[in-house]
Amino acid sequence: MLSEDRLFPSDAKVRSRARDLYNSVKDLPIISPHGHTDPKWFAQNNAFANPAELFVTPDHYVFRMLHSQGIPLEALGVPRADGGAVEQNPRKIWRQFADNYFLFRGTPSRIWIDHALQFTFGVTERLSSKTADTIYDQISDQLSQDAFLPRALFDTFNIEAIATTESAIDDLRWHQMIRDSGWEGNVITAYRPDAVIDPHFEGFADNVAKMGEMSGEDTTTWSGYLTAHRNRRAFFKSNGATSTDHGHPTARTEDLPQQTAAALFEKALHGKCNAEEADCFRGHMLTEMARMSIDDGLVMQLHPGSFRNHSSDIFAQFGRDKGYDIPTRTDYVTALHPLLNAVGERSDLTIIMFTLDETAFARELAPLAGVYPALRLGPPWWFHDSFEGMMRFRETATETAGFYNTVGFNDDTRAFCSIPARHDVARRVDCSFLANLVETGRLNGDEAAELAHDLAYRLAKEAYRL
Repeated sequence: MLSEDRLFPSDAKVRSRARDLYNSVKDLPIISPHGHTDPKWFAQNNAFANPAELFVTPDHYVFRMLHSQGIPLEALGVPRADGGAVEQNPRKIWRQFADNYFLFRGTPSRIWIDHALQFTFGVTERLSSKTADTIYDQISDQLSQDAFLPRALFDTFNIEAIATTESAIDDLRWHQMIRDSGWEGNVITAYRPDAVIDPHFEGFADNVAKMGEMSGEDTTTWSGYLTAHRNRRAFFKSNGATSTDHGHPTARTEDLPQQTAAALFEKALHGKCNAEEADCFRGHMLTEMARMSIDDGLVMQLHPGSFRNHSSDIFAQFGRDKGYDIPTRTDYVTALHPLLNAVGERSDLTIIMFTLDETAFARELAPLAGVYPALRLGPPWWFHDSFEGMMRFRETATETAGFYNTVGFNDDTRAFCSIPARHDVARRVDCSFLANLVETGRLNGDEAAELAHDLAYRLAKEAYRL
């Protein structure tokens, strides 16, 4: 189904060089330092139930496209937060997916899914209404085999390390189970404190109280609240965490006097923060988190610029992460100034900045990362995790930030079988970009070979301290 030269340049000479570079890195281990796979899969190592559970219901890239054409989320088996009925027959869900597979033509999802079908499950026919049942049966039969259990697939995919993402108030039971099992797969967590940092997160006060209980601290006080964060971060670190992850609506940061921050925290606990005050508090907490990262060594990831849960009805019925998080315009130069003024010169701190606003790369983020020692650029992700998005990133960021102020690639996925496909796309794109630099006289061949390895493997491993 897939061309061996997919995504390589059309010019024969550049394509040949890109192919050679790619062949030198295509089999490198996968470093997956930021994602949302379920640690329960690896802890229990139970067989995936069916193809629909693997490809459709957990993947918002898939069901948002289908929903955009009028297909109800219920018909795709997406669980409802309000307990309402959804389709339970996985074959019906799969048929719905196959009937509408044409919708994914030209999208990143198409190449990811085709890659998984072909290279993981040996499918040789295109998914369609005609082939739906045959492919479903083929995958179902394989999922019952030991070679397709989560841990076996982890090894098959050549994953060296994978990080999941858990809330600050998660007990990390699945990670503990993985550690106790004796399995040697490197599955670690990442500290995601949004639920106890964002005053407008549902149940904020209760979440903060729970963090206090879990850490043994009085989180009704500002000092106790900060100490609780330090304790939870240490707990996450003891379960393998090397990073934190922050998904704020804006890139705003603040460095407030402690008395002012304490007063804002008090208002937040009592639900009295307006939108401006909530944003201010979130901004200050990013600076607090950065200072804690200097102390405990956790890499800090920021990915602002998403209007979360754009549909109020879908959020009420299905909850978060249902395809309704939409990119917005984002300011970085002014917004990050307080944070970078406070800690940006620290070479013992790594802040990885992602964006959903591509226009900011050349104008703001690359110049910032090109001078502040603490700042690195995360790869294109989410809506820009595509051939075009990756190529635009290299073209706009490299001239100012270079390659070594970036951190390689991460797949940011909930769909386990898409991981090797996404890394394969990234490696092909980077090798194509490097090949063009060589053929236009801007890079030597030996440098391109070294860079191909760095972009595919070393930069992510070193940036995330894996």
